[in-house]
Amino acid sequence: MDEQELVRRALEARHHAYVPYSHWAVGAALLTKDGTVYEGCNIENAAYTPTNCAERTAFFKAVSEGERAFAAIAIVGAYEKEEPEQICAPCGVCRQVMMEFCDPKTFRVILGTKDGVKVSQTLEELLPYGFGPDTLNKN
Repeated sequence: MDEQELVRRALEARHHAYVPYSHWAVGAALLTKDGTVYEGCNIENAAYTPTNCAERTAFFKAVSEGERAFAAIAIVGAYEKEEPEQICAPCGVCRQVMMEFCDPKTFRVILGTKDGVKVSQTLEELLPYGFGPDTLNKN
């Protein structure tokens, strides 16, 4: 699957966002190494801290189904009644989840808009000096 198609899937996922407080709707499309796509949206909560980002929703869906090999994620976001015109980068918590499950040297993070791919880089470029499982597995 090419990056443009992955952004298109993220744009679709964004329409399922539950954002009654911020009105900022985010969609994500997570591509596994075998070509399966897991879509996610952000889901807000009145207590705020239980809110879940689109990226983590996609990862948690995939991991809960047994997936562990990921190739890329596309992310889009904007106010719910608007189409994304600027990039929406993942928060620090989402970047940390990506570090848990992905090879930072090869996993692609694609930031898109209504017009398609705007930024495409590795997780390592997005999160230099990341703390992940390899950090703890040094013997």
